[in-house]
Amino acid sequence: MNLVVLGINHETAPLAVRERLAFSPAELAPALSGLTSARGVAEAAIVSTCNRTELYVNAREADAVLEWFAASRGREARELMPHLYRLSDVDAARHAFRVAAGLDSMVLGETQILGQLKDAERVAREAGSLGVLLNGLFQRAFQVAKEVRSETRIGAASVSMAAAAVKLAERLYPSVSECSVLFIGAGEMIELCAAHFCAQRPRAMAVANRTLERGARLAEQYGGSAMLLSDLAERIAEFDIVVSCTAAPLAIVGKGTVERALKRRKHRPMFIVDLAVPRDVEPEVADLPDAYLYTVDDLAEVVREGFAARQSEAEAAGLIVEAGVEEFRQWLAGRALVPTIRELKDHADRIARHELSKARKRLAAGDDADEVLERLSEQLAAKLLHAPLATLNAAPPEEQEPLLRATRRIFRLHD
Repeated sequence: MNLVVLGINHETAPLAVRERLAFSPAELAPALSGLTSARGVAEAAIVSTCNRTELYVNAREADAVLEWFAASRGREARELMPHLYRLSDVDAARHAFRVAAGLDSMVLGETQILGQLKDAERVAREAGSLGVLLNGLFQRAFQVAKEVRSETRIGAASVSMAAAAVKLAERLYPSVSECSVLFIGAGEMIELCAAHFCAQRPRAMAVANRTLERGARLAEQYGGSAMLLSDLAERIAEFDIVVSCTAAPLAIVGKGTVERALKRRKHRPMFIVDLAVPRDVEPEVADLPDAYLYTVDDLAEVVREGFAARQSEAEAAGLIVEAGVEEFRQWLAGRALVPTIRELKDHADRIARHELSKARKRLAAGDDADEVLERLSEQLAAKLLHAPLATLNAAPPEEQEPLLRATRRIFRLHD
């Protein structure tokens, strides 16, 4: 069995591909059950965000994982291959540690991915698909991320997706304070965006959500109002800025809806940010002359500003990652010894139990205790040494020298 990471991210696949391969939160538990039922897969965890979908598995072969991944998304494996990366063992661990530390993100040093990894670990644990290997991997990844945060300033200048959205809005409007802002959804990303936009004191703010109660809780924090998603088509024209991030499987804001809203606005521009994967807003909205639509990939240029300033911190973080990788490599090597060590102990235990049973029978028969103990020690020594001595004696000349060195080392025999 091997540690395998198979996935796509913002560097290997465009948004149009990533959204077709993403897993919604509701799909994760059933997907983990299906994945661990695949040929040769013993453990599994799935990380699916706007920028990446990754499968972490303890599997006999990566091909079976790829076949399952493609089938679960209704695709052929050959369709995925151009966008896929496949890593194993130490390379897989290095990747996981870099992801946790924010070194593999669109926003260098961002912290949100660590929370997403912890969510993936929790879901896998609750689904019963997490075992010793993946648990060891994730716990070490979290520890590496903690060390990177405490020992470097990698996240100090980090520009989040939410902050980048505000920056882009300020390029279109003189001031966000003169705008009305609508947030579609009420999840973690929307909460982050609400904090950034509302710090600019917009003229009005509202949250549209599937359930009114959850939307109202977020809106109340910033003195805004809440509405149901079913009211979106009627009310979207009221807002200058729209930020959307839901887990809906299909687009919830169509080109026709935005086109009608622009007419009602007398073609005053609308700034729309779609942070969802799959997308919440139909891509054709970007074709409308007064609509300015940005997706997670469109924000890349903004979030990468300040990259040079963080590069030295990234190098320091890389050293911490490598130290974590070496520790994990040693742990993996130790795990590889476990089956042999267990067999050796079982072998010795069987011999000891057998000779002890014979000694007890002799004692019960009235044999001299000292003689029984002496015979017991002789038999134990003879039977424990029988296999190694037979192997040494039967070894061909070219194998004798390495076997002798190994024997002297194992039994700590000194010249």
